[in-house]
Amino acid sequence: MAVHTVATPATPSQDTSAVDLGPAVALSCRECGERFPLGPVFACVSCFGPLEVAYDLPTGDPEALRAAIEAGPANIWRYAPLLPVPADVATKPSLNPGFTQLVKADHLAAELGVTGGLYVKDDSGNPTHSFKDRVVAIAVEAARAFGFTTLSCSSTGNLAGAVGAAAARAGFRSCVFIPHDLEQGKVVMAAVYGGDLVGIEGNYDDVNRFCSELIGDPLGEGWGFVNVNLRPYYGEGSKSLAYEIAEQLGWRLPDQIVIPVASGSQLTKIDKGFKELIALGLVEDRPYKIFGAQAEGCSPVSTAYKAGHDVVRPQKPDTIAKSLAIGNPADGPYVLDIARRTGGAVEDVDDAQVVDAIKLLARTEGIFAETAGGVTVGVTRKLIEAGLIDPSLTTVVLNTGDGLKTLDAVAPTTGPTATIRPDLDAFRAAGLATS
Repeated sequence: MAVHTVATPATPSQDTSAVDLGPAVALSCRECGERFPLGPVFACVSCFGPLEVAYDLPTGDPEALRAAIEAGPANIWRYAPLLPVPADVATKPSLNPGFTQLVKADHLAAELGVTGGLYVKDDSGNPTHSFKDRVVAIAVEAARAFGFTTLSCSSTGNLAGAVGAAAARAGFRSCVFIPHDLEQGKVVMAAVYGGDLVGIEGNYDDVNRFCSELIGDPLGEGWGFVNVNLRPYYGEGSKSLAYEIAEQLGWRLPDQIVIPVASGSQLTKIDKGFKELIALGLVEDRPYKIFGAQAEGCSPVSTAYKAGHDVVRPQKPDTIAKSLAIGNPADGPYVLDIARRTGGAVEDVDDAQVVDAIKLLARTEGIFAETAGGVTVGVTRKLIEAGLIDPSLTTVVLNTGDGLKTLDAVAPTTGPTATIRPDLDAFRAAGLATS
């Protein structure tokens, strides 16, 4: 297939013809299949479809590849041969995210009636306490390769903090853009790393439109927007979740997985990661079901799924799950395709159910999830009750962030059991003494 040259705004002066991003060989249009050289571009000039990374992945003995991965560092760089990064990536300044816990959630399973094994992939253990550290780590390597000097993004919160931290560690300037009304914890975390943090009056979709305009302006010269002009590389970081889950399950795929949906990129890349593992012979080729989870107050994909539509109609977000509050998700149609192809579904829960699920996960497994985690746990419970998730099969639920970032969601209904005087009689009177 012919490889075309694409002109793009905000491209640094470096010649990208000799870019070293490991096994990545080109960008490929997800819609029409056209191929383009590796570079900071994200849309096909022929059909305007999204571009994604195409690879020359390792072939040969799967056992040898498994052994090499297992001997690698305890972070995402153990999967460097499968990602768009140079072979020496582990030697460069990085936050080194990944290889977070896969928690066997037996107490939660008992509450939900799951008998086949329930696991929580807890990505709150990443350096800035969300899965965004994974995708940003990959985007940083692309930014280095293309000669960018400033890292930027449009963000619902977690990404802003991840970009700020990664830029500080890697020696980039950062300037990130967020909706003006984010949770205060996320605002502080994004600002503390010393980069520029800009609040935009409006919701995430307004922020994203502004960033797209900035990319096309001379003001954006030398800027790498991790989720815009570096998006093909950035998105590949989510594949590491698929790799880790399979490895942590003993090199096998889960039967069912529940994934939060904001833009939809994470869900599509986890599916891509599973398919790559099968193609490489690292796991058995067996069916798996992928379920998408949204908050009712911003549920354009689940609305389309339930209506049987292929087109995702934008919505105006109104939910406490602000990290998922993307009303016009770029990968929404692909989420629908994957859910239907794998026999999964896309479901949503309301804000009260989100809060209840956060508390349920904390009470049963000691994991304090942010609102997105409440969405996945709440949707898991709803899908089990509806008979769409088989409780006798192995199920993985994603928690993508730390509850300390979204304290406002649970603070009104969470506090001390009792406030007493500092004496034993008061303690007895409160009814807290054990017999």
